[in-house]
Amino acid sequence: MDFSLPALLFWLKKLLAALVLPPLLPLLPVIAGLLLLGRRPRLGRVLAWGGVALNLLLTLPASVGWLAKQLEDPRPLSLEASRGAQAIVVLGAGRRDYAPEYGGETLNRLALERVRYGARLARTTGLPLLVSGGGIGDETAEAVLMKSALEEDFGLTVRWAEARSRDTRENALFSAQILREADVRHVLLVTHAMHMPRAQAAFESAGLIVTPAPTGWLADHGAPSEARFLPGQLPNANSAYAGWFAVHEAIGRLVYRLSQ
Repeated sequence: MDFSLPALLFWLKKLLAALVLPPLLPLLPVIAGLLLLGRRPRLGRVLAWGGVALNLLLTLPASVGWLAKQLEDPRPLSLEASRGAQAIVVLGAGRRDYAPEYGGETLNRLALERVRYGARLARTTGLPLLVSGGGIGDETAEAVLMKSALEEDFGLTVRWAEARSRDTRENALFSAQILREADVRHVLLVTHAMHMPRAQAAFESAGLIVTPAPTGWLADHGAPSEARFLPGQLPNANSAYAGWFAVHEAIGRLVYRLSQ
């Protein structure tokens, strides 16, 4: 295991994130409330029921959909907007460590959503690809896994693989270094619509001109749809995941603003 300071800070950040993200986030006031019932029953009940209410807000499709709309970039990339770009940058999103059918590690479904759209853009525009994402310790860098998927599964060539980054800011800084050496200034940036505003700001701060190429929307930004069958509006795995992603992104943006 890597015990270097950057690695330890990375895992500390992961631990803190786990405490302030669902499913632990709404459980903390519930636990605190139950512990206080004997000494401060009124406060205990308020905290416990508040945690239950927060859990519902972060899992109900209606409330999660509203929150996602506030955070997502609603605009898909148009062909006209892509003109002038010199390269496509695809950001990593995670791995599956146990993938025996692939001989070890592989990309998780979030990363595959980005890779798939990056491949589509590469075929449509003919632009070269850069993939960005590192690893911790002995892990295979995400960029290596992304490059393998694009070349072996999608039949495309990846020109650059940025394999050092641990977060979005490092994605931007290290990718910009590679691209400047190739005289590339304008990129199509591929990431999830929820993550796009934060990623775009990081890449622009690194000195690149960014045209957003979002994918994987979690909210419906079109016209209001017809009323859905009631079970579809009850908490479910998809809405719980979307709620987690939305809180993760909201906290990430807050941290970025405070650290600027």
